[in-house]
Amino acid sequence: MTTKIQTVLLTGKTRTTASRRDGARRGDDRIDIQLSTPGKAGNEIVFTAIQMHPTAEQLFAGAWSACYTGALGLAAKEKKVTLPPDLSVEIEVDLGMTGNAYFIQARIDVRMPGVALDVAQAIAHAAHAVCPYSKAVHGNIDVATNVVVVDAVEA
Repeated sequence: MTTKIQTVLLTGKTRTTASRRDGARRGDDRIDIQLSTPGKAGNEIVFTAIQMHPTAEQLFAGAWSACYTGALGLAAKEKKVTLPPDLSVEIEVDLGMTGNAYFIQARIDVRMPGVALDVAQAIAHAAHAVCPYSKAVHGNIDVATNVVVVDAVEA
């Protein structure tokens, strides 16, 4: 059973792009991590422009978004769908309180420009069943997933 947070104390935000080489980035550039692919030689993890003390929420959001992005790839492959090169995953993890108790909650924005909404939603849902982070938090924290398939047009 999950509990709704009444007061958000802080939020860790990340954005991970389809190219794992682009890495996980914190919205205010506190963390810029070039990601590696597990099991591949020569894929060193590189930290650049890193804040000395990122929050646990930032680190969790970054690890989750990297893992979830990989899970999207596996889910898309299973459904025989090619993901767009501009795919991105943004995760916000809130630390908050309800009464005197601390909780976390998350929001996930999956951007799959050019993919039909029903297909993108099916891939995003299937990725949660693959991603170890999604499975670890399932039923334990509130997680809202939003899928966007059309880029916003600048006016």
